[in-house]
This record gives sequence, C-alpha cells and structure tokens, in this order.
Amino acid sequence: MTIDFLFILRIPDNRRTSIAYVGYVSVNRLGIISNLTGPFEEAVIAYLFLVNILPIALIPILWFEVPKIAQIWNDWNDFEVLYYQISGSSVPLNLRKKSLMIAIILPLISIISVIVTHVTMSDFNFIQVVPYCLLDNLTVMLGAYWFICCECLSGTANILAERFQKALRHIGPAGMVADYRAMWLRLSKLCRDTGTATCYTLTYMALYLFFIITLSIYGLMSQLSEGFGLKDIGLAVTALSNICLLFFICDEAHYASHNVRTNFQKKLLMVELNWMNSDAQTEINMFLRATEMNPSNINCGGFFDVNRNLFKGLLTTMVTYLVVLLQFQISIPDGSKTKVENSTMPMSDMTTMRPPSG
Repeated sequence: MTIDFLFILRIPDNRRTSIAYVGYVSVNRLGIISNLTGPFEEAVIAYLFLVNILPIALIPILWFEVPKIAQIWNDWNDFEVLYYQISGSSVPLNLRKKSLMIAIILPLISIISVIVTHVTMSDFNFIQVVPYCLLDNLTVMLGAYWFICCECLSGTANILAERFQKALRHIGPAGMVADYRAMWLRLSKLCRDTGTATCYTLTYMALYLFFIITLSIYGLMSQLSEGFGLKDIGLAVTALSNICLLFFICDEAHYASHNVRTNFQKKLLMVELNWMNSDAQTEINMFLRATEMNPSNINCGGFFDVNRNLFKGLLTTMVTYLVVLLQFQISIPDGSKTKVENSTMPMSDMTTMRPPSG
C-alpha cells in the first residue's frame, strides 16, 4: 500500500497540479509577509503559514528513498518466509483494523485542524485551504506510515519471543535455537534499515515539526497579556497536533527498539538451561551475545537515534529558542506608541507657552 502511495506521487499530472497550487499559495503568502507593518509577533505568525508549505519538499525526498523503502518490504517478505519455514505459520500481526482506522480518522482530523486554523485567522481565504490540507495530510500520513512500521517491529519481536519460549519448553536441540537466532538477526537488521530507508524524510520532518511547534507556541505566548483570543485557537490546535505527531514518531521508535533488543534479552535470560544439553546452552549464550553485539536502535542514517531522548532534546531546544524570541520581542520598542507620546503635549504646557519678548 505504501509503495502504491509513493507511485501515485510520481504521476506527472498530480505533480504539476500540486506544485502549481502550492506555488500560487507561496507567492500569495510572500506578498502578505512583504507588506507587513505590524508588531514582531504578527510577522512571526505570518511566517507560520509559509512554514506550513515546507512539506512539499517531502515529495522529491520520497522519490529518492523509494528504492530503499521497496527493499525494506522485500526484506520483510524474506523474513516472513523464513518465519513460516521455522514455525509453520505466518506472523499474526493483525494490524488490518488499526491501519484502516488510521487511514480514515487521521485525514479527517488533519482537515478539521487546518480549517479551524484558517478560519480563526483574519486573512482567511478558502481557496488556500485545499493545498494546506493536502500538505498537512502528507505529513500526518507519513507519521502514520512510521507508526505502522514500528508497530510491525514491536509486534513481531513480541511474537518471536513468545514462540521461542514455548518452543524451548518442549524441544531443546541446538539447531532450533540457531534458527531463532537467525530470525532475530534479520529482525534486528529490519529495525536498523527502517530508519536508514527513510532517514532524509524523517530528518526533514523532525526539522519541520520543530520549527512549526516553536512558532506556534511563540505566537501563543507572545499574546498572553492580551488574553486568549480567537486567533489563538488555531495556534493551539497547530501546536498540539504537531507535538502529538512528533511524540508518537519518537515514542513508537523507542518502543520498537526496546522490544526488539531489551525485551528479547529479558526473555532469553529467563530461559532455564539446567535441562538442556551443552550444545543448546552454547547456542543460548551465542544468542545473548548476538543481541549485545547487534544494535537494534532505529537510526536516521547516522544522524541521530529516533527515541524518547530525541523528543526530550527537541523540546529543550524549543524552550531555548522561545526564550530568545520572547527576549527579542521585549527588546523591540513600540514605535507607534513612542510616536504618539512624542506628538502629544499636555494642555497645561500649551497654555503656559509665551512668545519671546522683543
């Protein structure tokens, strides 16, 4: 399904239409920004709509990474064939209903959030809502793709550990342990390759979400003194939805890595070796050594590990940027207020003024 989705993105008509539509919106937004004369926080909020157009760059990045994504699914097929040959059954992931619900609910939520954001803004234009809905759906569905991939890794790791424990209760040959070790090594490689296959896409998404969350929260905090207004509803929805998306991306990758390695190591350590022969015990020890020597962290091409520490680090950096932006806003003098104060004069001073004597 993912490969079909990426293939649709390569259709020339859809590409030209999308680029032309987004180009029209970009030119319009640049015109609005160039004519801004309001305070600093208003300019930052105006830039927020320009940043919302940045996901259009994800399409060529996905074109570049399509071969690696296709290779991942081919490796999954090889893993399922090996699993069937060893266990005699297919991998019971049961993700069809969850995937269907995500494919229906997430686009609806995305469209509603975009409409709410634009309706609450003063420069609302219905024609510009459509490309924003498309770009926001692209970002959300890429997050959903990442969620499903991590769920596949987590579920497969749990199933493999349970099957391994059940098999050890009845059969104890060294060859069976070696077969499960081979399956785990393939699963660990799938876990690493999942991050490598979409490293540029995920890196770009992380940067985009970082900027959009920072600007949205700044727009909210800069107007706290004036109270919570209608415009703040759209900013709150944008900030909350993107924070949730970033959290689920980091949390699911952390959970998948934990299940593939740490949780599987715990299952191995709980195996009783007393009744096994020396060959089987040697295979178990080699299995444990393999889990220690083969990392299963989801890494974006060597740039960073996708886990909860990434989410915490991005939030910490956001706080730093927000403090800098708020200090910069405070340091800017209110030009209009100063001009009015300098151009007015109390009536008492005017009455006391006398022309100079000759």
